[in-house]
Amino acid sequence: MAGDNFNGIKALFINCTLKSSAQGQSHTETLMRDSMAIMEANGVEVSYLRAADHAVAFGVYPDMREHGAKVDDWPEVFWPKVAEADILVIGTPLWLGEESSICRVIIERLYAHSGQRNDKGQYIFYGKTGGCIVTGNEDGIKHAAMTCQYAMAHVGYTIPPQADCGWIGEAGPGPSYGDEMEDGGRAGFDNDFTKRNLTFMTWNLMHVAKMLADAGGIPAEGNSVPEWNDGRRFDHPNPEYR
Repeated sequence: MAGDNFNGIKALFINCTLKSSAQGQSHTETLMRDSMAIMEANGVEVSYLRAADHAVAFGVYPDMREHGAKVDDWPEVFWPKVAEADILVIGTPLWLGEESSICRVIIERLYAHSGQRNDKGQYIFYGKTGGCIVTGNEDGIKHAAMTCQYAMAHVGYTIPPQADCGWIGEAGPGPSYGDEMEDGGRAGFDNDFTKRNLTFMTWNLMHVAKMLADAGGIPAEGNSVPEWNDGRRFDHPNPEYR
């Protein structure tokens, strides 16, 4: 099925591992690369960022240097790629059953742009799709996915059906995704459940992104901030006259 069905679609994968590249392998990246490979095989232009390799300041403003941060790589490194991407996939490990602290920072920085508008007067993330990938050695895939996907939907992303996947292996200490095993295999690589969910997630992201691109995004009727501010109420009943 590989081809160029999704030419023109751009995807950005942000890995929220706590380890920088200098600290070695990211198990989350290992799983994310499978989704990236499917997209690239079908004509999607894919970009990847490992957040721990950059100085992303915490906060809820587009440029935290204007609010006391000495360094902030978000405006120049991350935001241009986020802004142009039709698909955003956030990858995170689990720690104490939750997404990583870096993942929370990325979500907060997305929220920092939630007051901006697209050329239709809608919130800036309207017309974009979002999903997430989770890895770890403890319970929490669905919990972390729920957190990430709610946050993305709240700021305007469209979340396709089954837009998350993950691998946790056995609960407790043990191999992480992609670790070499004694038998020469790689942990998680033979897990059909994870492979299926990742594949379905990836295709659903591409399908919805293509549908939105072909349709010119989400229709602007009923969700234009400037029109609302100008007094238009899009058929909302006036409770004073009920």
